[in-house]
Amino acid sequence: MLQGTLSSPGPCPRPLNTQTVVIAGHRAAGKTRLLPLVSKLLGRTGLDLDSELERRHGRPLRTWVAESPSTFRAAERETLGLLPGGSVVSVGGGFLSHHPDALQSHFTLVVPVTFDTYRERLTADTTRPRLRTDVSLEEELHSMFHEREALHARVPTISLADFLRGCLAQEST
Repeated sequence: MLQGTLSSPGPCPRPLNTQTVVIAGHRAAGKTRLLPLVSKLLGRTGLDLDSELERRHGRPLRTWVAESPSTFRAAERETLGLLPGGSVVSVGGGFLSHHPDALQSHFTLVVPVTFDTYRERLTADTTRPRLRTDVSLEEELHSMFHEREALHARVPTISLADFLRGCLAQEST
């Protein structure tokens, strides 16, 4: 499916040299895995926002999010603004939903994931914190995915397929 998408005609957006590229999307979509690949394609420094938060604040995100979600979200937003312009940054799964206005000047790539893949990855990964412990895991996954999907649709982003098409087209010329 992705191969057909990449070969079809369409827009081929590219970020400005000084513009930060943000890799966003649902939890477990593969943002961190794509970070070194996108960084290499663009020849830019890649930074994982979650790792930066842990390094700068000296606290594990799992406990921070559980203990004080509002201070975590504030630090998350602030830290993105402190990172070097022109870098490639992967953000956590909630960033796109919680801070859409913080992405206005950035080139934001959204990594697609289906609900089935999302569910499969998050049920298999017991290291990730639960976000809604008052409901079953299945209810949490269903509600979080669909709520965030609706919020993501409101934020101007570039699809990963269109971005890759732009990179591949530029390399072949």
